[in-house]
Amino acid sequence: MAGPVTERFDLTDRVAVVTGGGRGIGRAIALGLADAGATVVPTARSEDETERVAETIRDRGGRALAVTADLRERAEIDALFERTVEEFGGVDTVVNNAGANPDTALGRPERVEEGGYELVLDVNLRGAFRCATAAAEQLRERGGSVVNVASVGGLVGLPRQHPYVASKHGLVGLTKSMAIDWAPEVRVNAVAPGYVSTSLTEGIEENETLRESILDRTPLERIADPEEVAGPVVFLASDAASFVTGSVLTVDGGWTAQ
Repeated sequence: MAGPVTERFDLTDRVAVVTGGGRGIGRAIALGLADAGATVVPTARSEDETERVAETIRDRGGRALAVTADLRERAEIDALFERTVEEFGGVDTVVNNAGANPDTALGRPERVEEGGYELVLDVNLRGAFRCATAAAEQLRERGGSVVNVASVGGLVGLPRQHPYVASKHGLVGLTKSMAIDWAPEVRVNAVAPGYVSTSLTEGIEENETLRESILDRTPLERIADPEEVAGPVVFLASDAASFVTGSVLTVDGGWTAQ
């Protein structure tokens, strides 16, 4: 599904780094960027997952390099971008997609564990900030862009997901403030997906009551495929969005419209 949508935008000669690019939404974004002509560096903590994505891109005739990195470690992030520049000559786009929401961060506020809260903030918010700033010089030199993958949880409250919601609200705010400071050289935008069919949402598919409650609130009456998030990300990374910065594009089938 990514190909027919994302091929409408030309990212030839662009180099994109996609965090959390080994599976789910990140995988779809990496493939979508590649289908639009970009050279893609999918990164995650899993070497096997990112290498499979890179192999898929190369099998389709694109260029890709899998790099493992822990976004909680600045040294590993610096090494990620240094390797990308060495291999491909620069960085044009950073897609901050990596996220965490472990069981230790779920539940009523008083039951959230400190370690779970810190992990979510460290990956979802601090990790995005570290990646963007590590690439700042390259992005300014090349007129690049940053696309942060936030969530509807960055726009409204969600029950029992307090660290996640806090991190995504923070990411939306970071998007807007960085867009101001880095203009006019670098554009910074975000997408805010609603419920998307991935391995992380399998529980929703299995819980008929929860699934129906989501569909009842969603005007488009379904849960999104990962490729439906990839298309908006590719758009924001492309010249078609050349006058778009500081924006948050909601991709939720109308869930937040009600």
